[in-house]
Amino acid sequence: MAPDPIPARHVPTLECRNCGAGAPVDEHFCPQCSRILALGRHGDYFSFLGVPRRLTIDPAQLERRFRDLSRQFHPDYFYNASPSERLASLERSSYLNDAYRALRNPISRIEHLLAIEGLPPAKSEGSSAGSGQTVAKVPAGLLEEVFELNEQLDEIRESRESGTDAAVLRDRLDSARKPIDLKREEHERKVELLSAQWDQQLDAGDAAAKRATLEALRERLLERNYINNLLATIDREAANLEARADSSVRL
Repeated sequence: MAPDPIPARHVPTLECRNCGAGAPVDEHFCPQCSRILALGRHGDYFSFLGVPRRLTIDPAQLERRFRDLSRQFHPDYFYNASPSERLASLERSSYLNDAYRALRNPISRIEHLLAIEGLPPAKSEGSSAGSGQTVAKVPAGLLEEVFELNEQLDEIRESRESGTDAAVLRDRLDSARKPIDLKREEHERKVELLSAQWDQQLDAGDAAAKRATLEALRERLLERNYINNLLATIDREAANLEARADSSVRL
């Protein structure tokens, strides 16, 4: 008995406004009449640029693909074309720029992958703080660092108000920053390892393993975003300290 045939994968199509033929959504030009296609509803930067859905991308290859498509979509080539073709060239050129900006940066590349794979964005989750206010929820892996940093910053602020020498406070701020910088470096390494893991799993059939990798990537990005917020807080304290020192000098 012959095995059941493998069902064909459904490929979304676009209708060419010039000849009415159907074209795969990832095509930029109609296979029948060669006219540029309207953009339609796309949403996948990887397929638009014609690169695999991987997180490790050769920057030179990505730039070559971007420049090649930029030339093909350039509005100058469609100066004497129909209004619909001129509009299509503008739409595809604009979308190409968005796609290139997203994929050339490793973090925004992951964020886009999470979106097209159906996961929530890696943005700080909030918890109620009363009076209708929402505060960012501290990721579990950073509770100790956040607690220690807040204590140190409170002490530095109190010392600043009591007139402690600015040089002493700058040293204390630098000391408070070091463990957060180390945590950020650790997270960068984890993101790189998980990105490589996703690429290895891409051609495998284990959907559960790939989903777990994506969820782990999302958690790491949540922590990474919070770490950047902590570093921004330290930078603001340093700026306040410098402003206070400058005003004292002028007086």
